[in-house]
Amino acid sequence: MKNFSIAALCLVFSATLAPAVHAQSATASVSGNARCTFLPNAPDQHVVVRGDTLWGISGRFLQQPWCWPQVWDMNRDQIRNPHWIYPGQIVYFDRVTGRLRLGAAGAADNAGDTQNVKLSPRIRSDELDGEAIASISLSEIGQFLTQPLIIDADELAGTPRIVATRENRVVLGNDDTAYVRGDLQGHNDFQVFRAGKPLKDPSSGKIIGYEAAFLGTMLLQRASRADNEPHSFVVTRVKEEIGVGDRLLPVEPKPFINTAPHPPLEAVEARIVSVYGGVSQAGQNQIVTINRGRNDGIDIGTVLQLQRLGKTMTDTTSGRKEVIRLPDERYGNLFVFRVFNNISYGLVMQVRDTVQVGDIASSPE
Repeated sequence: MKNFSIAALCLVFSATLAPAVHAQSATASVSGNARCTFLPNAPDQHVVVRGDTLWGISGRFLQQPWCWPQVWDMNRDQIRNPHWIYPGQIVYFDRVTGRLRLGAAGAADNAGDTQNVKLSPRIRSDELDGEAIASISLSEIGQFLTQPLIIDADELAGTPRIVATRENRVVLGNDDTAYVRGDLQGHNDFQVFRAGKPLKDPSSGKIIGYEAAFLGTMLLQRASRADNEPHSFVVTRVKEEIGVGDRLLPVEPKPFINTAPHPPLEAVEARIVSVYGGVSQAGQNQIVTINRGRNDGIDIGTVLQLQRLGKTMTDTTSGRKEVIRLPDERYGNLFVFRVFNNISYGLVMQVRDTVQVGDIASSPE
């Protein structure tokens, strides 16, 4: 059977699934949800181009990009595996139903006529999946999709390790030879890690994981031929100093993040654990870790609201000089793109202030 791109299909969600929204009210809420409103100046349509992201397109139409699944009536499975959107397709804003829909150029002259039209079957073309737009810009998070790595205290203990270097070099550079012992499990390409700093939960003070420092990459040159003979490797890339005792993990293929931005299924309140790079503050498009992960219902694509605890101060206008606490300040969003059991990595989005260790990342309100 011949494969077809969904660019040739028109994906339209049934207008019967949602209450009608007044045609003139672009700011009306979605399905009665006051949190999800369209922008007053939302366009009638947007032609998808290379470099677009689900987050960016959503932000053209919606006050909150994490409302993307609600304007498409996505269920949980569709959030995790949304329909592919390709350059050249058109996202239409149906003001009658308060919904977005997707079509090919020239395929939807009657954009408002969506009565009783259901989601069309889609045929996924493997050749075109690489051209689909991502959730967020992969240029911002590319290296973080496979490294650094969150590990438990003893997680690197059983991995292959560097036991010696040619000419007893203390620090390895590009094209240097290293000797490795351990089970390679049939892999040839490896990343080199070293157990890094402990990550402490800002709330409890307990260590919840370790951030393994990514040091570089190595390639197998010659597998061992006896139990007491190490494998021979060549260093292909150095990011930080590599030496005896450092550990190897197979290179993982970088995942393509095509998950729809969405709020967590259950209410979550997390804290910022660290800012990548060892600094105490982060800005737009920087990477932070939070003290919630897979065990807390966090998954890839989860969007959390960033806020800072209100300051405690003395009311000097009161004769009694009462101690008061200012309201928590909301100042941006966080898009989670990599999840471990108790910790997650997130990309800082749309902030009006710097993100600080200890700040709150919670379910959007």
